[in-house]
Amino acid sequence: MEITSLRFSPNLSFRKYSDNSQFNNTLTETFSASATAPSTFGIEEAAAAGLDFSAISAAELRSHARQNFDNGTLDQDTYAAISEPLPMRTIDPSGNILDLSDVTDATSFNFRDYYKDQLQIAMSIGDPETVKTLKSVVSFLDV
Repeated sequence: MEITSLRFSPNLSFRKYSDNSQFNNTLTETFSASATAPSTFGIEEAAAAGLDFSAISAAELRSHARQNFDNGTLDQDTYAAISEPLPMRTIDPSGNILDLSDVTDATSFNFRDYYKDQLQIAMSIGDPETVKTLKSVVSFLDV
């Protein structure tokens, strides 16, 4: 494409493009009203509904929880529990120590089983506030 000054004589343009009909036809085809515009960007809710919480990164989980918190479908306590970073070590319901130090924001992790195990431990200890929060987290992850 050639860039020319805005102050040029139409006679020069005519001489340079002696066959203006070909030039005008390509412009008409390019800017025709029948040309379809690309579809707009949108978030697909169907894709978000199909998340696998047994193999998701912490960043993806937080992002999904944030969207639900902003929509009003997730309460603040549940969102806060999901947004907390994982501990370096935790125990499972059998009493085994699990090392979670290698789980990062980008690492895929089974959050569904983790929160179910934490709920089971909280119920065995008898902490009603933690049980209430973890039940809402587990119900959020089971959807």
